Amino acid sequence: MSGQSRKALVLPGAGARGAYQVGVLKAIAELLPPNAVNPFSVLTGSSAGAINAAVLASRARHFRRAVGAMERVWANFEVNQVYKTDAWTMLKSSMHWFAAMVTGGLGVHNPRSLLDCSPLESLLERSIRFPLIARALERGHLDALAVTASAYTSSRSVTFFQSREAVLPWARVRRIGRPAELGVHHLLASAAVPFVFPPVRIGSEYYGDGSMRHRAPLSSAIHLGADRLLVIGVRDEHPDPEPASDAEVRSPSFAHLSGYMLDTLFLDGLYADLERITRVNLMLEQLGTERLKAPITALRPISTLIVVPREDLRQVAARHAAELPRPMRLLLRGLGAMNKDGMQLVSYLLFESGFTRELIEMGYRDALELRDDLHAFLFDEPMESLDAPQFLRSELEH
Repeated sequence: MSGQSRKALVLPGAGARGAYQVGVLKAIAELLPPNAVNPFSVLTGSSAGAINAAVLASRARHFRRAVGAMERVWANFEVNQVYKTDAWTMLKSSMHWFAAMVTGGLGVHNPRSLLDCSPLESLLERSIRFPLIARALERGHLDALAVTASAYTSSRSVTFFQSREAVLPWARVRRIGRPAELGVHHLLASAAVPFVFPPVRIGSEYYGDGSMRHRAPLSSAIHLGADRLLVIGVRDEHPDPEPASDAEVRSPSFAHLSGYMLDTLFLDGLYADLERITRVNLMLEQLGTERLKAPITALRPISTLIVVPREDLRQVAARHAAELPRPMRLLLRGLGAMNKDGMQLVSYLLFESGFTRELIEMGYRDALELRDDLHAFLFDEPMESLDAPQFLRSELEH
């Protein structure tokens, strides 16, 4: 792709919160000419972010149409398009887990996941034409697509990438990059949240959600040559206040712990990686690249723009939790999820149109408030090495 910089779009794991990413992309599409091709040299993602990245890659010839197709799916979501929610399936899953626990295990018949995600596989097969990814690469509408999953046997993060030019595989501590012809099984593996969705076999290993071991989620975009990163997060970064010393505090429920785990898996590694990049940028600003010596001569400044929600998505989920099918609500209530503490978990599983449409609108609105920053990013205008909300930039730079 032509241009002064190689831009990457980084889409972290999100579950149903991935609708927020669609809203941001919708605003970006409006900043570009109507018939513009995909503006990102590199697309990377994990979990739901990997699915969004693959949709963009398969329709890279016309960016606005690609985003429009994504919006039609996300704005009209029903949970049963992602996982089975009928009463019989919910009852069977509950009884299967109960039988395995009270009997000490069922051997090869032990349950593999809480939910059956076969509807998601069918949706991906209908919605993404994977041969078009290769065509987009051949025609220069895209330089690389990368999807990350976690290998259970070798205990490492594996980034599967498909690129226009030959890119050498990379190996770091418990994370590698591996060239591959990407398909639906890579997306299902990347989105296989542990315990919730079943692991997926690729080659000789089973894989789970790409966020589990991906402690450097920005690294794949950098390995693939990007020097400007746009990151679309799915969590507002205003933590809850500590409870008063005399407050009555309840022990976390299973749902509270599960939501906490998903939140940690999807996003904590992202901010740790942003801190590393920020410190390297500050070091390069002070030293200058001409003073670097081996083995760090390849270090280069990386400009990063971060878009994150300004509203607590747990509150949005609480407004729409009643839209879930009754069997799913009963299951979540049994886990302790249908209250304030459980809304974090619900927000990742709430694939219902009321919730996803509100997140699309929120992402669109938040992105428009960053119109000037996004314009600078897209059109190679000068930008800060770290462009983020002020409160977040203050934390990352110190």
